[in-house]
Amino acid sequence: MAITDKIYVKNHQQIASQLETSFPKGAFKGATMDMLFQAENLAKLDDATQDRVLDFATDFMDCACEANPHCGHPEEKFVSYLLDLRAQGLGPDAIVDVMGDDYMLYAYPGDVLSFLDGAVRTLEAVETLADVDGRDDAASEARRKREELL
Repeated sequence: MAITDKIYVKNHQQIASQLETSFPKGAFKGATMDMLFQAENLAKLDDATQDRVLDFATDFMDCACEANPHCGHPEEKFVSYLLDLRAQGLGPDAIVDVMGDDYMLYAYPGDVLSFLDGAVRTLEAVETLADVDGRDDAASEARRKREELL
C-alpha cells in the first residue's frame, strides 16, 4: 500500500460538516479530491481551512494532465515532499506535524517511518545494482540520496 493511501484529512468531520456532505478521510481518494477542490465547496470552508486546501492544490495538483487530479502526479509530488522533509533532518513525528501545519493532513508516524525505511532499502538496491552494472554515476547518486534520508 502506498504512503499516499495512508494520508488523511485532518479535522475531517468538521470539514464534512461545513460542506454538509460526507467524503472519504483519505486525502488522495478520488472522491475527496473532487469534493474539496470544487469551487462551490471551497467557498463553504472557513478561511483557515480554505487556505490549507488551496495550498495543497497549488503545491501538488498543479499539472496540465487531462486526467488531473486523478493522473498520479499529486501523489508523486507528495512523496517528494515527504522525502524532502526527511532530507531536511525531520523525523516521522516532525514530518506528521509539518504536513498537518502546512496542509491539514495527518498520518501515523509509524506509517511514515515504514515509508522512509522502504525508500532507504530501495535506494540501497539501486546502488547495488548500479555498482554491479558498472554505472558509477547512478550508484553515486543513489548513495547520496540514501545518505540524505539516514
